[in-house]
Amino acid sequence: MRFGYNTNGFAHHRLEDALTVLAELGYRSIALTLDHRALDPYDPDTTRQLPLVRERLRALDLAVVVETGARFLLDPRRKHQPTLLSADPAERERRLDFLCRAVDMAADLDAGAVSFWSGSPVEAASDEISMERLVEGCRRLCDRAERRNVRLAFEPEPGMFVDTMTRWEELHRRVGHPLFGLTLDIGHLHCLGETPIAPHVHRWRDWLWNVHIEDMRFGVHDHLMFGEGEIDFAEVLSSLSQISYPGGLHIELSRHSHNAVDTARRALAFLQRVANGAPTVPPL
Repeated sequence: MRFGYNTNGFAHHRLEDALTVLAELGYRSIALTLDHRALDPYDPDTTRQLPLVRERLRALDLAVVVETGARFLLDPRRKHQPTLLSADPAERERRLDFLCRAVDMAADLDAGAVSFWSGSPVEAASDEISMERLVEGCRRLCDRAERRNVRLAFEPEPGMFVDTMTRWEELHRRVGHPLFGLTLDIGHLHCLGETPIAPHVHRWRDWLWNVHIEDMRFGVHDHLMFGEGEIDFAEVLSSLSQISYPGGLHIELSRHSHNAVDTARRALAFLQRVANGAPTVPPL
């Protein structure tokens, strides 16, 4: 596996500077969150920027996945809206258009996957209607991904329609496409009580294309620095090693951008100590 970091934790840095700093710290993978200041798919200048970013990633030996969790990119007033669950077909099309643009950008960046989630319905709807809307959107996105040879990594997220691994399993079955895999967030599993974590890693080993990691407490969806929560990271890294997971293990600390460099340095040192068998003490 390659230790990585999500650029949403470097919200106050230029993208090029963030990539350089993370590579200097020793990271070998990037979860690149498309946003206003990081390859905005709706900025005409992004076409010019893409090949430059691709070459920079190669020069720094950084693998990359494309993340689509920007909070206000599509709607400046509503966080994470619209979604593939929205009642208005036009709003669902807006989200699908964004995800299709992300697929195209991932192809241009030689990215390992595009990571995305279901979002939460704003309007009242039955679970079956919400699932039907989501399945339709995912299948259409799979068509785009197949044309561009890009894998899709779906992330169950606390508070969203697809939150648990049970819901994910149903969605995976109904979409039924070989490019439709999983982003597994370690903290989310712990938050929702879906423990132990290792069985999920083993169960989905053939569909595991992206992993997020952070500390967390049971029942509280708050991404914490390692050592501030309750997760046994020795178990996590051991299970990933057992399946020879080849992808990025991406630290997701989006609320730590005010101290991004020091946070990234301490987080990587922690994971390296755990990987080397040292006690899981909090980062210095």
